[in-house]
Amino acid sequence: MSSLAIELRNVVKQRGKKPVLQGVNLEVPTGAVVGLLGRNGSGKSTLIKCALGLLKLNTGACRLLGENSWDLSAAAKARIGYVPQVINIYPWMKVREYVQYTASFYARWNDLLANRLMNEWELRGDDRIGTLSVGTLQKLAILAAVGYEPDLLVLDEPAASLDPLARRQFLQLIVDLAEPERRSVLFSTHITSDLERIADMVAVLSEGRISYFGPMEELKAQTHLNLEDAFLEMIHG
Repeated sequence: MSSLAIELRNVVKQRGKKPVLQGVNLEVPTGAVVGLLGRNGSGKSTLIKCALGLLKLNTGACRLLGENSWDLSAAAKARIGYVPQVINIYPWMKVREYVQYTASFYARWNDLLANRLMNEWELRGDDRIGTLSVGTLQKLAILAAVGYEPDLLVLDEPAASLDPLARRQFLQLIVDLAEPERRSVLFSTHITSDLERIADMVAVLSEGRISYFGPMEELKAQTHLNLEDAFLEMIHG
């Protein structure tokens, strides 16, 4: 097994002629929980999609679980969970049907975990997905991504639409999933308090590059600030 869950080397990505990522380097160790911080429009979603092989790079290289992101094997894909920022799920399906449909693709789907989350998050199996609120839809997407207990979990603003109780439950879920099996997690967020609860390390994306990557406590020690103010100091200089 690779010692790195995610590896980005000199990644450049442009949107048309506009540069978004300008030589990004990032190494997420296996078993680490890494928070990705950046202002709105800084390229966090683009970085995540490049890392997952969903966007083709202009130059550079991305590897996930030791494999080239653009050419992942089926075995590697089955070990990766992903929750995008914008969630599009079949609106005509019922919640229970979608959970069962997702489970059919994964040999190690955890029915007990999925059923527990449906109960805790009040996901009603007979509800049509098209009628769900944004927050409930986000809960369903998270359930689908963690139900097979992936070795690598990548989350793009996963708690943005959750109410405070659901957000606490989600954060505890990430801790429960990550710690026992040394699962790796990368998640972007603008809620710095979420990072302080669960992240081992922080990556700050600013002006198309990673301006800081390391332990959260080290960032706070360097700036003598709390995490939110340290982040603002980092991106504004």
